[in-house]
Amino acid sequence: MTRSVSQSVLIVRELQVPLLAVMLIGGCAGKAWRVIRDRSFAAAFGPAGLFPWRLRHPIMIAMCATEFGLGLALIATTGGPGAGLPATAARAGTAMFFLVAIGTLYEVRQRRPGAGCGCFGDFSDTPIGLRTIGRACLLCVSALAAIGAPPLRMASSFREAAFWVCVLALELTLIAGLSPEVAEIGVRLGYSEPCELRRLPVTRTLTALRGSSQWRRYADRLIADTPTDIWREGCWRFVVFEGVSHGRPVDIVFAVYLQARRPPIRAAILDGATDEVLSPSGIR
Repeated sequence: MTRSVSQSVLIVRELQVPLLAVMLIGGCAGKAWRVIRDRSFAAAFGPAGLFPWRLRHPIMIAMCATEFGLGLALIATTGGPGAGLPATAARAGTAMFFLVAIGTLYEVRQRRPGAGCGCFGDFSDTPIGLRTIGRACLLCVSALAAIGAPPLRMASSFREAAFWVCVLALELTLIAGLSPEVAEIGVRLGYSEPCELRRLPVTRTLTALRGSSQWRRYADRLIADTPTDIWREGCWRFVVFEGVSHGRPVDIVFAVYLQARRPPIRAAILDGATDEVLSPSGIR
């Protein structure tokens, strides 16, 4: 009986390695896809938004590279050739990564309560809650449990293979329960809410705006990178920046359609004193 329990615990520890590798590489892939699609590093800042603007790009790149590197290291050390010190280093590094992630997620939740974690790119815009932090805790514990586990091997019997499947199913169910992204995927697959009711974070709107051709067109006229006013009307969110045009103060107004991917964006220049439209670009 004792031997059976001990063997079951050992199998559970072995299975943490491929599971962690999939989570890490999946997270890196989600961020990379969002950057490629939006053609902007700002699209995947997530927790990097806590840092000054000049540091966000290198921090985000380092974060994604660390996820990918740790995922590859876990895969490379699952077998016999990678056992020993390399396997211990990869698993300890993974545990440290998720430990840092726990602290970072908590800090983001306190300082930027409306921001998403960006863990899986496009699907991680939901504000950080206890479930997201709990998931990071679970993965940190999984990495700690994997330290010292023997190399992964093939199941020796049908009964053992069935036990593997049950363990993986149970753990994946637990991770899914701690993942707000699952609900977001369900919404996108099965339901499209009216744009008037659509909830889209302001940070997402600003990211789409700063990656657009309209932004590049008027960027040289802006005197500040921070908007002076933001409001919503129906399916559009309006963002106002102070600017200068032909030596006179102006307000540059961008209208961003509330759409998750490639939203239409319009712009207009208003006289700073009279609000007269000086250069419209299709705002309706």
